[in-house]
Order: sequence, then structure tokens, then C-alpha cells
Amino acid sequence: MVVVPFEEVEGGVEVAVQWLRLAVETMGAAVIALGIGVGAVLFVRSTFRGNGEGYTRTRLTLARYLAVALEFQLAADILSTAIAPTWDRIGRLGAIAVIRTGLNYFLAREMEGERLRVESGGGREPAR
Repeated sequence: MVVVPFEEVEGGVEVAVQWLRLAVETMGAAVIALGIGVGAVLFVRSTFRGNGEGYTRTRLTLARYLAVALEFQLAADILSTAIAPTWDRIGRLGAIAVIRTGLNYFLAREMEGERLRVESGGGREPAR
């Protein structure tokens, strides 16, 4: 039976987690890029149609993509801290988590408010 030293296993796990972190960060960036693309298409379509509701729809769509991307980025930060938990990294993760959670919370509130406004018939707004 071959016994693998703990340091080798630990090093392999760290490398695997770093690759996973990079993949998750990349996914978050890809979600943002996709959201920008979808939002741009919606905005251009609504502009050419002269539809005042397009601005709100574009904002809500982009906000959804940003909310998902924030979750991916937070997951990447957690992975980064998991492999080398120093107090400095834990503190940074806590600060980042609080900021991102706050952003997500207010983004979700704004999205819900806009959705309710549109559903109640108040969705018409002047073209911008």
C-alpha cells in the first residue's frame, strides 16, 4: 500500500480549489457579459420601437444578470478563503460578503418594485 504524504494531498487540493475559483470567477464575468449583451439588445429594440417601457425592462433584465453574477463572485471569494484562511482573508471575505449581500438586497428590492410598478399598469414612462 502506497502512503501519500499529507503535504502532497494538501497541495493538490489547493491547486484544484484555485482552478475551481478561477472557473467560478470566469462564470461570474461571463454572466455579466451576457447580461450586458441581452440588455443592449433589449434597449436597442425598445429605442427603435419608441416603447417607453423598454428602459424599465432593460434595467430589470440587467439587474437579474448582475444579481446572479454577484453570487458567483461571492462563491469564488469563499473558495479563495477556504484554502488559506488567514484572519486578514477572513476579514476581507466578511467585508466583501456584507457589501455584496447589501448590493444584492437593494438590487432585489429595486427589481421587485419595478416589477410591481409595471404589473400595476404604471409601467409607462417617458422615453429616455
